[in-house]
Amino acid sequence: MIERYIQFLGLDETLKLLEANERPLIPSIRVNTLKTSVLELKKRIEKKGNELKPIEWVPYGFKIVKVSSNLGSSHEFLQGYYYLQNIASMLSAIILDPKPNDIVIDMCAAPGSKSTHLAQLMENEGTLILIEKNLNRIPALEVNLRRMGIINSIVLNMDAINLSNMNVKGDKILLDAPCTGEGLIRQDPSRKKSKKMKDIEKMSSIQKRLLTTGLKALNSGGMLLYCTCSIAPEENELVVDEVLNKSNNFKIVEISKNYGVKGLTNVFGVNLLEDLMFSQRLYPHLHNTIGFYFCLIKKED
Repeated sequence: MIERYIQFLGLDETLKLLEANERPLIPSIRVNTLKTSVLELKKRIEKKGNELKPIEWVPYGFKIVKVSSNLGSSHEFLQGYYYLQNIASMLSAIILDPKPNDIVIDMCAAPGSKSTHLAQLMENEGTLILIEKNLNRIPALEVNLRRMGIINSIVLNMDAINLSNMNVKGDKILLDAPCTGEGLIRQDPSRKKSKKMKDIEKMSSIQKRLLTTGLKALNSGGMLLYCTCSIAPEENELVVDEVLNKSNNFKIVEISKNYGVKGLTNVFGVNLLEDLMFSQRLYPHLHNTIGFYFCLIKKED
C-alpha cells in the first residue's frame, strides 16, 4: 500500500498521509432540514453540553468539536433531526445537486446517509430510486428513511449492475461504488493490513461494470457522480478512464467548488484522460477528512 502511495504522492506527502491517518476523526452531523431548522437543532444540541463548529462546505452541517453526550441515541437523532455523517460523504449529494422534480437513482444505497441527503435536497419531491444488492443491509436503510421522514423513495433489492434491464432513466445518478475503503483508515485502522492487491483488482472490476451500467441509465443531459472512500487510483481515475474510453457522448464535468485537489491524469506511468483533472481527491493530511474521490460525468445531448 505504502509503495503505491509513494509512486503518486511522493515520500514526503505519503509520510504526512500516514501521520494524519493516526489522528482520530472529529465527528460531524448533517441537519435534516426536512424536519427542523439549522438554528433550532444547533441550540438543542449545544444545550446538552456539546460544542459545534460550522462546516465551511455544508451550510447545514456541523463538526462536534466537544462531545458530551451520545450523539447516536439522543432524542433529536432518534426523531431524525440529524444524521451522523462524514464531511466527505456529505459532499456527494451536494456535488450531484438533485432538484425536486428529478428522477434520481442511488445505485448502492444502504445504509442511507447519501440517500437521505439526496431526498433532503430534492425537498422530498420527485422520484428517488434506491438500489441495494445486499438484503441484510436493507433494514438499516429503511429505518433511516423512516427516521429522516423520507417519502419520495422506493427501495429495490437488486444488483445495480442489472439496472439497464429495468428500462428506467435517471436525471441524476449517484454511484458511491463499493471499494476497499483505503480512505477509511482513520475510522478503521485494520484496513492498513486487511486488504491485498487482489482485493483492489476485484473491486476495480465491479466498479467498471457498475459505472458502465450507470452511464447507460442516464437521460440526455443527465449527470452521474462516481465516488469512493478510497484513494487508490486503481479504484478511481483508472476506472473512469477505462470506462469513458469505451463510451460515447460522455464528458467529465468540472465540479463547481474546489473541495479537494485535482484528480490524477498520469499515474503509475500511465497517461489518462486529461479531463480527469476535473475530478477531485480528498486526503486526511490535506483536508482533515477521510480519503475520498469524486468524478462528475455528464451525458451530452
